[in-house]
Amino acid sequence: MARWRRRLTAAGNRFGVFLHRRAGGRLDAFGDTTVLMITSPGRRTGTPRSTMVRYLDHDGGFLVWGTGGGAPRDPDWFRNLRHTPRARIEIGTTGQEVVAEEIRGDERDRLWRDVVLARAPGVARYERKAGRVIPVALLRPVRRA
Repeated sequence: MARWRRRLTAAGNRFGVFLHRRAGGRLDAFGDTTVLMITSPGRRTGTPRSTMVRYLDHDGGFLVWGTGGGAPRDPDWFRNLRHTPRARIEIGTTGQEVVAEEIRGDERDRLWRDVVLARAPGVARYERKAGRVIPVALLRPVRRA
């Protein structure tokens, strides 16, 4: 069952990236849900990998979380960010370089409760389904000199 779920999730991710690129980012927001495309090197191959993830504007950056649709392990894109925190994001047609900072401990719990769940309460079901602590990261834009 887990293999089937991973394949379906991977296919959904590929379709989301395809749609983002094909529509030029025009379909990246629906209702109060906003998504960005994040591209970072794979932790084993170094090959750039792209996926669409939900985000919230927060503290001059972009707050993202790795629910993996409620999978029992952290999603690959989040594991890749732990390995190499520099990434490129696209929101609509605007691209920029970012550095990811994984938020841990009490600060993670506070952001999860007071920001993520307060602004996107439906995300709580993924945490229950996953049975793990959902990782949270803040993507901060890289300032050019």
